[in-house]
Amino acid sequence: MNLLWLQSGGCGGCSMSLLSHDARDLLAMLGDAGIHILWHPALSEQTGAEAIAVLEACARGDTPLDILCVEGSLLRGPHGSGRFHMLSGTGRPMIGWVRELAARARHTVAVGTCAAFGGITAGGMNPADACGLQYDGEVRGGLLGADYRAAGGLPVINVAGCPTHPGWVVETLLGLAMDAFGAADFDALGRPRFYAEHLVHHGCDRNEFYEFKASAEKASDLGCMMEHMGCKGTQAHADCNIRPWNGTGSCTNGGYACISCTEPGFEEPGHPFAQTPKIAGIPIGLPSDMPKAWFVALAALSKSATPKRVRENATADHPVVAPAIRRTGLKGRGPSGT
Repeated sequence: MNLLWLQSGGCGGCSMSLLSHDARDLLAMLGDAGIHILWHPALSEQTGAEAIAVLEACARGDTPLDILCVEGSLLRGPHGSGRFHMLSGTGRPMIGWVRELAARARHTVAVGTCAAFGGITAGGMNPADACGLQYDGEVRGGLLGADYRAAGGLPVINVAGCPTHPGWVVETLLGLAMDAFGAADFDALGRPRFYAEHLVHHGCDRNEFYEFKASAEKASDLGCMMEHMGCKGTQAHADCNIRPWNGTGSCTNGGYACISCTEPGFEEPGHPFAQTPKIAGIPIGLPSDMPKAWFVALAALSKSATPKRVRENATADHPVVAPAIRRTGLKGRGPSGT
């Protein structure tokens, strides 16, 4: 399968993330799966006229294009001309190239939240008129339109994240190479279900503090960051704490609140990222699937039962009280009473 990777309005962070994949030789692994990278602006040797020739061959249909990956948001400004982002050496806007190549592609993949929904580049007043491939924020449409389907029959596949996890990208590409995806394998926002039907909360190493509502009060604290520090891990769709980055890390593991970077509009939450908005002392962003009354009742009960160890460790930057040493009480007696 021929893969072409374009970088549009973004920081290149998703490519940097991809290079941190666990595979010792990422390109060889993709090659073993039958995926041939025609061109990547940072990883390929071709530059200038050679690179343009690759794009032109794909656009004409002379070179089959199986997977088109786009990283970064699509800059439509000014006034729909796309001239805020011209592809060097071609005299054409990037959005023109993307439209033409997407019409040829068997599969089209938005790599990262910028390409999926607009992301960071679309924040604020958005003077560049940035959008995603098939979404403008949470509204279907974007550059290619709500009805776009690649030649293989699927809409744009949104591997969202800022940056996206290398495992999500590689597993998506391998799935496409094996022809393993159908429409039912993607959620309502076009994200692969294999990661988007988990929550960042799953596997978080602060879950004991969450259970007792023992909350962090400042950035260095060990406690749960949902109540005061803006963490959206109980709502964010991703498996970051089940498959840690580089085998060990995640935002919450590193002491930073989850900002739900896999969802449209995460870049403008309407409040400081590290602050939890509340009404009458109750966090607005409650855990998914939990009614407010249940949360209030659970929080009151949990806080009244918080062990001293959990309560004191929650507002410290290292464990100050170790778990008590006592018998587990799980050694039962046998049938004879011995």
